[in-house]
Amino acid sequence: MSGTGPAAPGGNPPAGLAAALRRRRRLARLALFWEAAWPRAWPVLGLLGLFLVVALLDLPQQLPGPLHILLLLGFAGLLGWAGWRAWRGFRLPDDAGAERRLERMSGLRHRPLAALSDRPSGTDPAGLALWQVHQQRAAAQIRRLRIGSPRPGLPARDPRALRAAVLLGVVAALTVAGTEAPERLRRAVTPAFAGPPPTPSLKLEAWVTPPGYTGAAPVFLDPAGGAATVPAGSKLQVSVSGGQGAAPDLLLDAKATPFRALDAASFIAEAMLEHGGRLAVRRDGAELAHWALAVQADAPPTVAFAEPPARAPRGLGTRLPWKAEDDWGLAGLRAELRLKARPEAPPLVVDLPLPSGQAKQAKGAATPDLSSHPWAGLEVQAQLFARDGAGQEGVSGTAGLALPERSFNHPVAKRLIAVRKELSLEPERRAPARRELEAVAAAPEAFEHDTTTYLALRVARSRLIVDRRPEAVPEVQEILWQVAIALEEGRDGRTARALQQAREALRQALDQAEQDKQQDQQQQQATPEQQQKQAEERAELQRRIQELRDAIRQHLDALAEKLQRENAEAIPFDPQSKMLDQKEMERKTRRMEQAAKEGRPEDAKKELAELEEMLKALEEGRVQKAENPERQQKREKGQQQMGVVQDMVKRESEMLDRSHQRAEGSERDRAAQNRQQRLNQQNFRWPQDPSQQQQGQQGEPQQDARSQADREQDARRQRALRRALGELMQQFGDLTGEVPEGLGRADQAMREAQEALRQGGDARDAQQRALKALQEGGKQMAQSMQRQFGQQGQEGEEEGDPQDMAGENQPGGQGQDQAQGQGEGRDPLGRRSRDVNGNADNGADTRVPEEAELLRTRRLQEELRKRGGERERPAEELEYIDRLLKRF
Repeated sequence: MSGTGPAAPGGNPPAGLAAALRRRRRLARLALFWEAAWPRAWPVLGLLGLFLVVALLDLPQQLPGPLHILLLLGFAGLLGWAGWRAWRGFRLPDDAGAERRLERMSGLRHRPLAALSDRPSGTDPAGLALWQVHQQRAAAQIRRLRIGSPRPGLPARDPRALRAAVLLGVVAALTVAGTEAPERLRRAVTPAFAGPPPTPSLKLEAWVTPPGYTGAAPVFLDPAGGAATVPAGSKLQVSVSGGQGAAPDLLLDAKATPFRALDAASFIAEAMLEHGGRLAVRRDGAELAHWALAVQADAPPTVAFAEPPARAPRGLGTRLPWKAEDDWGLAGLRAELRLKARPEAPPLVVDLPLPSGQAKQAKGAATPDLSSHPWAGLEVQAQLFARDGAGQEGVSGTAGLALPERSFNHPVAKRLIAVRKELSLEPERRAPARRELEAVAAAPEAFEHDTTTYLALRVARSRLIVDRRPEAVPEVQEILWQVAIALEEGRDGRTARALQQAREALRQALDQAEQDKQQDQQQQQATPEQQQKQAEERAELQRRIQELRDAIRQHLDALAEKLQRENAEAIPFDPQSKMLDQKEMERKTRRMEQAAKEGRPEDAKKELAELEEMLKALEEGRVQKAENPERQQKREKGQQQMGVVQDMVKRESEMLDRSHQRAEGSERDRAAQNRQQRLNQQNFRWPQDPSQQQQGQQGEPQQDARSQADREQDARRQRALRRALGELMQQFGDLTGEVPEGLGRADQAMREAQEALRQGGDARDAQQRALKALQEGGKQMAQSMQRQFGQQGQEGEEEGDPQDMAGENQPGGQGQDQAQGQGEGRDPLGRRSRDVNGNADNGADTRVPEEAELLRTRRLQEELRKRGGERERPAEELEYIDRLLKRF
């Protein structure tokens, strides 16, 4: 049998098997080609990629001509050298190599593909038969041939993956070049030796910016042309850059607008669009782009009354229902009222609020209070005016109404308001008004001989005579209005308004001072300007506090006069109570003044808040004095009964504490006995001392006897407390006609606790239920008092929170103190000044600190305030001092 020589004729495999073998052989040759070619082609392709990156970034164009040529020659040389080195000794794969790859990838041994083309050298029939069997086995193995995927092994030659970086650079350069990529590649291979640099490509941009009041977004025009609709008053901007030629022109219906040069190759033009037409951009006689623009005119807004204007259902307001709309949004709305009797008079303008944003459609109803206007009570003609962002106005129709007016009961106030109306109807007729004012002033008994009122009337009369200006009449009308209000409300009303204004002014000044202090604390050292500002703020605070002090004094005097005048027969006026009020409030104002001097606005604000609470409690307490005596007596009796409930809660809590102590003592004794037993068991060899054992045996009966005596004593106390609760339930039922359910549950729980204590059992659970029921019963008593007598004993008032009378945690306790604190015989802080019979109180319910405590506290406060006023100290120390001062 011959070796592996060339295939002899007649030794070829069958036709089907031969075709399959040829196909696999071709694929194996291709795989071998890729494995050999790709590692050789990678250096060449990498150089081409670098050249593409440089060319697409247009870097060669920045070089002079000779350097550009050297760059090209260098790239070409590197490319040729890399190609020669890579493809040196390269040969295409042959069939034998393909067959070896197939056999290797398929895991075949003994070269079965060669057996198909070989033949035996002899003609022995037995040898031929054996050879045929060998060929059949080889053919069977050929059907399992695998080609395998190509493995060029490039990662081993490029471990840092530079091929990916080159590919990413090419993609990024293509993105940067954009549509200029072909032109940049052409410029990269064609050096320029002379002449100007190439002209950049032409770029045209056009956009329209609508007016700001429309809220519309800018409209960008297509450079290829087209049509667009824009609001009137829009701003057109066209930008042209690149290309060759002179500055372009902007044509709008044959009206030319020149472009403004930004640089040698960039131009811009702007124009306002008031009407539409054909818009074109021309350059050197050629049209670069054109558009058809339509301008949408801005329509004026529309406004109308949704309903006829009339008086508001409640109060003295004037109801003005309206509805308005605009194509781009409403910017303003107002109502103009003209006096029907004098249409030529200047109108009364009332600004009406609009919804937030620029609403295109809106409706609403305004209710301004015009009762203080000189036209109140007179017929007027109303008109609405709506304004849009462009300044255009829409007007509604006219509607008539009578302005609501305030009713006056004081006769002099009625006459002054009548004079005020006559001056509104006929301002030139001053003589009748002057005579009426003289007649009112001639009868001072009609306004209680009030000097202020008389002087105001004389001033108004003199102005009507002397001052001939047209503005003098409205000024006189304002004087008459103030006098009428003062007469109608009384002195206490005027002083209350003045007090409120003084409080608001002081609060604003304190807020500003606190803000400035926080800003100054953020800085390490205050500048001279800041120190000057702090001094001015402190002076302003001193002035505001003095104004508040004067307003408080005047208001207290007015309240005292009113109370004495209204209740002269029923309740005599107590000047001592007024002195106590002034003394307490004077102390508060002094503290505010001291805090303002030392630069502590937060403490001054705290004192102001306490002062306001005192004023509120004072007014409510004095109103309470005018209550029905019988009703007040019942209310005070009910409050005393709630105080009894509070005392019961306290006593029940004490008994519960004793029960807990007994239980804990018993547990400790049992634990001690158990420990002693364990010790005796462990130390059974050492018997206990007989004397100690005898003492222990004697101590146990003594402890049991004391515990039993305590239980019997608590049982007696529980029985007495239960009897007192029963009497209280009967008295409260007689007073209000109802017994709180919680008190009934407390009585049942007390009975169970009494039985448990008598039998030597654990009474803690029953005592806890009794305590909880007492608290609930106190709240129910407060609610019943609320329904029976109202909050703070006044009829007709709304029901308040029962916690105000019963307290949060201790029913019938705090509420009682608060209610009593506002009643007769107590100052605004709830401290008793005298009893209900007018006798002086001994102060048994007030704990007065010792003189040493007061002196030490005062010295600490003074030292802290002194250090807190030194603003040059560190911010942390000042903050710590402020926290300490807040605790005093």
